Amino acid sequence: MRIEHLTAWLDERLSISTLAAMVQKKEVPLHRHSIWYYFGGMTLFLFAVQVVTGILLLLYYRPSSEGAFESVQFIITEVKFGWLIRSIHSWSANLMIATLFIHMFSVFFLRAYYPPREITWISGVLLLFIVICFGFSGYLLPWNKLAFFATKVGTEIVGVIPIVGRPMLRFLRGGNDVTGATLTRFFGFHVAVLPATATVLIAIHVLLVQLHGMSVPPSLAEQSVKKMKFVPNFLLRDLIGWILAIGVLAALAALFPWELGEKADAFAPAPAGIKPEWYFLFMFQTLKLLPAKIWRFDGEVIGIMAFNFVALLLFIVPFVDRSPQNARRRLAFNLIGIVALLFIVGMTIVGYVT
Repeated sequence: MRIEHLTAWLDERLSISTLAAMVQKKEVPLHRHSIWYYFGGMTLFLFAVQVVTGILLLLYYRPSSEGAFESVQFIITEVKFGWLIRSIHSWSANLMIATLFIHMFSVFFLRAYYPPREITWISGVLLLFIVICFGFSGYLLPWNKLAFFATKVGTEIVGVIPIVGRPMLRFLRGGNDVTGATLTRFFGFHVAVLPATATVLIAIHVLLVQLHGMSVPPSLAEQSVKKMKFVPNFLLRDLIGWILAIGVLAALAALFPWELGEKADAFAPAPAGIKPEWYFLFMFQTLKLLPAKIWRFDGEVIGIMAFNFVALLLFIVPFVDRSPQNARRRLAFNLIGIVALLFIVGMTIVGYVT
């Protein structure tokens, strides 16, 4: 009786029975493209791994130029399984960005942004940029040589943007140079500003997905598409993916522990052939290939402005491509997506081999 009373008390205040009824009724389309539905949940799972491992690392990390490197070194060498937690945190960050890219392109090609899902797409694009900012801010926190100079190069690229570049550079660095103030600022972004923003956007994104459901590709919209229950069918399949992700993370962390390198030294020369993380490499390689001058303007400035313009275009995609019946526009967007995907993959490969 006590359990029944407690259940009734919670149900009266939290409407648990209403939520349970909604979950039981929820269905997911089942077709040949259903595999792409799982990358959204996979990204959310990897974000949860980031939160848990990040909290554990915070117990020992010291965000200062004098203590950051030594605290990470202590985690790796002295804390029990500290090296494993750090490696899982680093590998899951990279896998999360990879699954988010896959999720975004799958949503684009499956046209899951058609009305009434425009805001769902916008919230997803914002989450993509937030996750990339997570990667950029977290990269500096170990305060090693590679991260120091990569951050210096990355913030210098921001600084070349006309008008707003220099103020943005000083805002990111906390001054004119990469110093301990930059580390403290990036730490604040990484553990407070970005997680709070991401949590709000994830809540909005998941709520919108629940409200509108998972879309059916336009090519299958006129067919009789089977559906499966979200609970337990889809959820169990999602769970299998999460278990596989844990296995992959554990294997990567154990076989390829994340290296710490040497402590950052502002007076030391930059390492030869320094490159950014893989998710920035296609932009970095593109800027390298651009000529010094394009007409009267610096080639690097033109390249950066072009990338910013493309980022802005992502937000208006659902407002430009609104009609499933427009076959010509659908073909044009397919070609744009294929070219963009090939460009990103190709430039990333070129960046690694050169």
